[in-house]
Amino acid sequence: MYVKENVLNVLNQLSVWVSFQLSIIFFIGIPTTLLMWSIKRKNKAVNKLLSIYWKVSLLFFISLFLLIGEFNYALLITNIALILITISVWFWNDINDELGEYDLSCSLTTTTKVWRWSITFVSLNFLIQSLQNFACFSFINSDACEIWLYPSTNFYIIIKNLFNFFFGANFTQPIAKFLGLFSLLIYILGLIQWSMIKLPKNGRNSCFSENGRN
Repeated sequence: MYVKENVLNVLNQLSVWVSFQLSIIFFIGIPTTLLMWSIKRKNKAVNKLLSIYWKVSLLFFISLFLLIGEFNYALLITNIALILITISVWFWNDINDELGEYDLSCSLTTTTKVWRWSITFVSLNFLIQSLQNFACFSFINSDACEIWLYPSTNFYIIIKNLFNFFFGANFTQPIAKFLGLFSLLIYILGLIQWSMIKLPKNGRNSCFSENGRN
């Protein structure tokens, strides 16, 4: 019984680790490549989609700071970020219509379509895994939730080294928590402003073609 529990625990840790590695690929690597590709190809629809994506995905990076700072609701915010990211890449009618006009021969739009489905799957998988540790949504500082804090350690080391290099100061967990909460406040204010002003005005129209069709 003890051996079985250990095996399940190791598999769970491995699964969480893989989820974070996939996040790096699909939430940072691929969209960065697509953004540069769309700029080079002058595809306004994909460019607008990626611009919106990066604005929304800031919440995901904020959640990483909160995980480093061991903020109790960090995992909840991470899942909210992934849900918002998934919504943001499917929400816009004009972009969806534009992408639908391209066939498989257009490598940029085809890759963009595959990427949208991929991050949808990754986000759903992350949410399902998180629900298995539902208590961690409101209390991350427990032994059972340690597996969710460990993947952010590498990010913590990178930020700590950069912080020390540029500012000559030590980057600590309390600093990470403060920066995360401060950024979260600004993000929420920006989201409220968009919901009250731009959403009622434009609806599900991204207005990517205001300056003409690409």
